[in-house]
Amino acid sequence: MAKRDYYDTLGINKGASASEIKKAYRKMAIKFHPDKNPDDKSAEDKFKEAAEAYEILSDGDKKARYDQYGHQAFEGGGGFGGGGNMNMDDIFSQFGDIFGGGGGGFGGFGGQRQRVVKGSNLRIRVKLTLEEIANGVEKKVKVKRKRQADGVTYKTCSTCNGSGQVTRITNTILGRMQTASPCTTCGGAGQSIDKRPSNSDSQGFVVEEETVSIKIPAGVVDGMQLKVTGKGNAAPGNGVSGDLLVAITEETHPSLQREGDNLHYDLYVSLPEAILGSSIEIDTVTGKVRLKIEAGVQSGKILRLRGKGIPNINGYSRGDLLVHINVWTPKTLSKEQKSFFEKMKTDEHFSPKPESSDKSFFEKVKDMFS
Repeated sequence: MAKRDYYDTLGINKGASASEIKKAYRKMAIKFHPDKNPDDKSAEDKFKEAAEAYEILSDGDKKARYDQYGHQAFEGGGGFGGGGNMNMDDIFSQFGDIFGGGGGGFGGFGGQRQRVVKGSNLRIRVKLTLEEIANGVEKKVKVKRKRQADGVTYKTCSTCNGSGQVTRITNTILGRMQTASPCTTCGGAGQSIDKRPSNSDSQGFVVEEETVSIKIPAGVVDGMQLKVTGKGNAAPGNGVSGDLLVAITEETHPSLQREGDNLHYDLYVSLPEAILGSSIEIDTVTGKVRLKIEAGVQSGKILRLRGKGIPNINGYSRGDLLVHINVWTPKTLSKEQKSFFEKMKTDEHFSPKPESSDKSFFEKVKDMFS
């Protein structure tokens, strides 16, 4: 099933302010909160859906990417995304302040929830060719990740009694104030190491190399960051693993230049080919294409090959390949060739006769950017 638009999920328009986004999310969260709707799977799904929408729209960078590329900016095989794989503990740990509390229950609903610790994220950079970007690709990369060592055991933290947080009560001029913060003894995990093997570090981790498969959708752009959920470092105890953040780098193509979803190709033709016409084969991101060069073609003419560019990451359309014709003028001539062109100086067939359909350089530039 296709995902709902994040703005529709929260019932707001695209121009909503940060405060309006937060207000809309709080309204949805209160309505579908699991403590208010016990054993209601539909309400829980809507609660998670609202949290996912808020995670994206409350972050300036993620919101900009979503506005430009839609859901595909955060999707792909292997679990790319914003909050698509969030669990209830993720939501309460990240957005507990929305409910007026720490990471626990909210308002009058529920008690304190155990804080779930998440492992640290890993970051890698993946280089892609234009062909890979145009068609989508699955990359297998080797990543060194921390995981819990075999045989490591944990015990309940005696400081926080397994809750992962400690509560402090202070007296102020406004009365007694209660605050909750992560337990410094266990780092918020609620557990501390009981036994660990000798080959592990102080947290009971060992580093292992793992091959991770990353499915990259067609149409990604240079600098875009994708996320593979759960492929970062492990967390202590019953925590959840961090994520693998994948930064996209676009490699320079030897003959094609990218401009958004369109591609540009400079095609050089000889003077005889321009005069007599020709058939020339060129490389594109989808394979070779043969072009018919009409007799009398002018330097600067642009041939548009529709649908031979880069797919839009939203899947709505595909860009074009713009072939720029450049007539190559030889710098040296033989005596016979030079004599021929000397005679042609006064030949009317060689006199410039631009037609009304032949646009000037500035008109062509204007059309490209309009």
